[in-house]
Amino acid sequence: MKIRGERECKNCGTRWSYYETGETACPDCGSLRSVAVDDERRRHTDSPAEIDLTPHRSALGDGADLVDVAEGIESDCRAYLRKRGFIRKGELLPLDDTFLAVQELRAALADYRRAERVGGDRSVPDRDAAEGYLLDLVQGADSGERPAPAEVPEALAPARGLAYATAIGAYREDVATYLDDEPDEDARRLLGRIRDQQKRLDALGGDLPPETVESLVRACRDLERYLNGEEGALATARQRLDELD
Repeated sequence: MKIRGERECKNCGTRWSYYETGETACPDCGSLRSVAVDDERRRHTDSPAEIDLTPHRSALGDGADLVDVAEGIESDCRAYLRKRGFIRKGELLPLDDTFLAVQELRAALADYRRAERVGGDRSVPDRDAAEGYLLDLVQGADSGERPAPAEVPEALAPARGLAYATAIGAYREDVATYLDDEPDEDARRLLGRIRDQQKRLDALGGDLPPETVESLVRACRDLERYLNGEEGALATARQRLDELD
């Protein structure tokens, strides 16, 4: 949506930025009666969002099993992801590591919990490696630490692929919205190619090599850099997508 996000409270005169807080109520007195003090409406899809996995890390450190804390972690991940977008105050943001890592953690834990319910130890190939990888995600996802593609266990590669397809789909929708306001036919065509690769990844259940999936993430980031003024990034994105075709 397009909004005038700089607000002034009609009750106490406090000024604040909805772009920064995501709150319609006055931060000082709580009043919902305010007026815009900026003239221009700007596209805004990103709400302030934080995720802190410290309580879950503490529980694991105290001896809790991963499967016992997984549901709570997934809930925190979903709450964070629901608030996130990629246009802030009219500016396009990159597809960031925290969004990707949290999306992967949510998806991988859901798969892991389902497998544990079905068959226990025998249901997850190389269970120790899978658990170790999930614990690494819990340790760093909320600060944007993503394991490298080479570190992804084979059993969890499809979960990563599907999670990234979901993330790329959300990002692609916001880029399309951004291009409605800032038309660029070269970018629009490139976005169509990203869509095709994302749909392919979805259709395969995420089961592509993590290095291949990472190339699609990088193409999204190249596109953002191009749209924010780095002309050469368009050619880089095209080359990445050519290699994926």
